[in-house]
Amino acid sequence: MITFQNVSKFYQLSSGDTKIEILKDLTWELKEHQSCSIIGPSGSGKSTLLSLAAGLDVPDQGSVSLLNQKLLSMKGDQLIEFRAKNVGIVYQGHFLISSLTALENVMLPPVIQNKNHAKELALNILNEVGLSERLHHFPNQLSGGECQRVAIARALVHEPKIILADEPSGSLDFETGRKVMDLFFKLIDQKKMTAILVTHDLKLAQLTQSQFELVQGKLQKI
Repeated sequence: MITFQNVSKFYQLSSGDTKIEILKDLTWELKEHQSCSIIGPSGSGKSTLLSLAAGLDVPDQGSVSLLNQKLLSMKGDQLIEFRAKNVGIVYQGHFLISSLTALENVMLPPVIQNKNHAKELALNILNEVGLSERLHHFPNQLSGGECQRVAIARALVHEPKIILADEPSGSLDFETGRKVMDLFFKLIDQKKMTAILVTHDLKLAQLTQSQFELVQGKLQKI
């Protein structure tokens, strides 16, 4: 489902020619319908790995494949369309559009993909995340936990095959964050999605089927 083949990623320091190797000749795969978490300290490359998996960044060496398709083989609109159809992304910040209601935010992915019944799809997933009474509220009228549930609904509404989550509960208090993540994992399990969770929280990581630590550019199974 997700394959990294000899992937290396460098960042060049602005102060000179020195390069920092974030990922080092990484070969790794995640199979269909599996969930995993990746932990590691700040700056270890967790978010970089997730960006590569989403096709939002490109490796300096090696290749990343989703659904047996190499991301580097796709250009421009082809990659955007592939990602929109197959990948859902949840970030630490909800990144909702402030001028749109919860329902309108969640309708965006199916509308962009010209899917029929976009409103029905959005209503169904918002009901699943417990927000059927908050459909017409704007983000500034919702709590932090509610906004993150809208963001999860938006990521799942078109039923992508792959979900990528980058510290999705990091901006929430512990109790709210745990409730949101319990809901998140319940939904991806029900819908048989493949998921990567990036987190610094080991207890949260243990909710996934497997756990890895990113150490010196390599993934080590915990």
